[in-house]
Amino acid sequence: TVAIVTDELDRMSRIVDDLLVLAKSEQPDFVRLGLVSLPDLTDDLFAKAQALGDRDWRLDALADGTAALDAQRLTQAVLNLARNAVEHTQTGNEIAVGSRWAGGLLELWVRDQGPGIALEDRDRLFERFARGVDGRRRSEGAGLGLAIVRAIAESHGGTVTVDSTPGSGATFTIH
Repeated sequence: TVAIVTDELDRMSRIVDDLLVLAKSEQPDFVRLGLVSLPDLTDDLFAKAQALGDRDWRLDALADGTAALDAQRLTQAVLNLARNAVEHTQTGNEIAVGSRWAGGLLELWVRDQGPGIALEDRDRLFERFARGVDGRRRSEGAGLGLAIVRAIAESHGGTVTVDSTPGSGATFTIH
């Protein structure tokens, strides 16, 4: 009984922490910009993501140069994406992390070989407490991770998108 209660308290604590992050995202000091080396940031993201699960991790690309951004918040966002990729793939499946400049915008992404995302789920995917329409619960999360990713992207003046074909994986990109 103690183990069950402790596990539930841990889960509820994580939900409260996630809700606090979302509440803080509306404050002007949510991000603390600093000049960040993009190759170093991407290497760091890749190293941290690999610890999330036994997958075939790949580093797709490294953006050159530096950018004014909040490395801690973007790390939080990319690791949320990587954690989702681990939850929706099997041991040994490929998951990739990368960064690049595209049309003057920095892009950070996580690409996986999971089941993909149904078209009807994509519009609401980044909303708080959102889950797939099939109702399957694939993780212990509360459906806040992608809402946090969107809040972090928007706080940097950007967006987050998903490109996916059911059965062929997904690529989540922070622009």
